[in-house]
Amino acid sequence: MRTTFMAKGHEVERKWYIVDAEGQTLGRLASEVAAILRGKNKVTFTPHVDTGDHVIILNAEKIELTGNKLNDKMYYRHSGHPGGLKSRNALEMRTNRSEQMLELAIKGMLPKNSLGRQMIKKLHVFAGSEHNHQAQQPEKYELRG
Repeated sequence: MRTTFMAKGHEVERKWYIVDAEGQTLGRLASEVAAILRGKNKVTFTPHVDTGDHVIILNAEKIELTGNKLNDKMYYRHSGHPGGLKSRNALEMRTNRSEQMLELAIKGMLPKNSLGRQMIKKLHVFAGSEHNHQAQQPEKYELRG
């Protein structure tokens, strides 16, 4: 009788990938990166174990949005005090906080529990084309489509 393979957290081999966000659509890029962070691109994927790889995203400020989302899409945060709702549109986010824009999109596609919080720590986003992870010898990852 065969048993189903279950990966163990300490046995997982993690790779480092570089993804170039220049000219990519936000949602399509985010869904592929979320799958890599979860480990769904591996045959050893186990839902309750973090089997994912590290992902470095470069050129976050050159991410694209379709339609009129640059002006219409809003990002909200609240200070917790009465009247403390702050809002920004996607154009302001891309100009001033492009890394956070990508992190929010990817974080929303990960599990909403301690496992998801562990996975998001393997995401490294940079606005420009330079990064400080050369020592990990990352491989270039080609996105589908």
